[in-house]
Amino acid sequence: MQMDAIDQRIIALLVADARASYAEVGAKVSLSAPAVKRRVDRLRSSGVIKGFTAVIEPAAVGWTTEAFVELFCTGRTTPAQITVAARRHPEVVAAYTVSGQADALVHLRAADIGHLEQALEKLRAESFVTSTRSMVVLSRLVETPTTVGPV
Repeated sequence: MQMDAIDQRIIALLVADARASYAEVGAKVSLSAPAVKRRVDRLRSSGVIKGFTAVIEPAAVGWTTEAFVELFCTGRTTPAQITVAARRHPEVVAAYTVSGQADALVHLRAADIGHLEQALEKLRAESFVTSTRSMVVLSRLVETPTTVGPV
């Protein structure tokens, strides 16, 4: 799908505030609300916009401890296997295949160190995991939503 600068601007505005009305977005990109709706519908049907979601503050729900865990896996482990396993663990926020020595990087969130330790034990128990290396997050410095351009 070909996107123009207005599409990119609409996406950036929706990333910043997915609850903004089509009229509010339209006012910022110089389009009518129906024209913005048509563009958003097209972006959704083409798969550019995959959905809308609420962003939760982890501390507000009590999950204040987080870590990044490098997974080292057996030789024939596929990204699909890692994906299926990661989705079994509610503490997994995200998982990525990576270059370097590790096979994957997993972002975990937990209520406290004890909960984090339990989550790590369950992750290590996956049949394909040979070892892990963990880094506990002390503070989040920068966190931005995904976007394709300036608002």
